[in-house]
Amino acid sequence: MDERYDVVVIGGGAAGLSGALALSRARRSVLVIDAGRPRNAPAGHVHNYLGRENTPPADLLAIGREEVAGYGGEVVAGEVTGAAQVDGGFRVDLADGATVHARRLLVTTGLTDELPDVPGVRELWGSDVLHCPYCHGWEVRDRPIGILGGPFGVHAATMWRQWSADVTLFRHTGPELTDDEREQLSARGVWVVEGRVAALETRDGRLSGVRMESGEFVAREAVVVAPRFTANSAVLRSLGLEPVEQEMFGTVVGSYIPADPTGATAVPGVWVAGNVANLQAQVVVSAAAGLNAGARLNADLIAEDTDLAVAAARTKAA
Repeated sequence: MDERYDVVVIGGGAAGLSGALALSRARRSVLVIDAGRPRNAPAGHVHNYLGRENTPPADLLAIGREEVAGYGGEVVAGEVTGAAQVDGGFRVDLADGATVHARRLLVTTGLTDELPDVPGVRELWGSDVLHCPYCHGWEVRDRPIGILGGPFGVHAATMWRQWSADVTLFRHTGPELTDDEREQLSARGVWVVEGRVAALETRDGRLSGVRMESGEFVAREAVVVAPRFTANSAVLRSLGLEPVEQEMFGTVVGSYIPADPTGATAVPGVWVAGNVANLQAQVVVSAAAGLNAGARLNADLIAEDTDLAVAAARTKAA
C-alpha cells in the first residue's frame, strides 16, 4: 500500500463511497480506507433514501463498494491513525504500520452517538431506542412511545406525537416545565411522568417499558433519547483541524469540523463530508455531500494538473 493516489478517502460510509464513486468515474486514482464501524450498523434499514428505501445498511455499503470498484477505485479495510502534509500532498498512516500518499484527502469519518447513561439504552439502541422520527417514526407509528427527557424533551414529545397518539414524556433530567409547555403537552395528549428513569426493561429481547427510580413501571414499546453527536475527528486533528461545538436552542448537542459548502476545510487539500461535518445529515444527505466534495476535489486537481502542464510546456519551450 506504499503508493501514491490522487485521493485517499478516509471512511467508507455513504459519504466516502459516494465521493469515491464520483472521483473514480472522473478517472482519478482513489483509495478508500474503511475502519468498518458504520454509525447505522444497529439499524435494520435505511430510510428516506429515494430508490433505496428499506435497504439494510450493510447491503447499501456492499453495493457502494462494488460500484466504486467497478470504476477502478480501491476499497480496503484499515484503521487510519493519523495524517500529515508532506511533499505537496499528504501521508496517511495506518495502524498496521502501512503508509499511503495522496495529493488530496476526503475525510468522511462520521460521528459517535454518545448515549444517555441509563441501563438498557445502549443494548436497545437502533431497535427500540431511537432518536430521529424521520428515520424510525413510521416503524413505531401508533405504538406507545416514551421520551427520555432532557433539554429537548418537550420538543421531542411534540414532534413524535405526529407518529403516535400514545406519547409519554419522562422528565428525567430535563428542566422544570413551564406553564406554557405543560399546556402544550396536555393539549396534544402527552402524559408527563416526573422523576428520574432507573432503567429500560425488556421482555424476550424487546423493550417492555420504563422503570422509574420510584419503582413505578410504565409500559412502552419504543423510547426516544437525545445523544450527543461527537465528530470522529482524530485524523483531522492530526492535520491541525479542531472540531467546534454545535448548539441547538442554546444547548450544545455535539461537535463538527467546519467546512465551506463544498466540503473544503481550512487546510488546503483536505475535504470533509457526511456526519463529521454535518451532525444532522441522514444517509442520503451524506451521500450527496460526498458527491459534491468529490466533484470539487476533482476540479481542484484539474486546476493543479493544468498549472503543472503549463509549467512543463514553458520549461520545454525555454
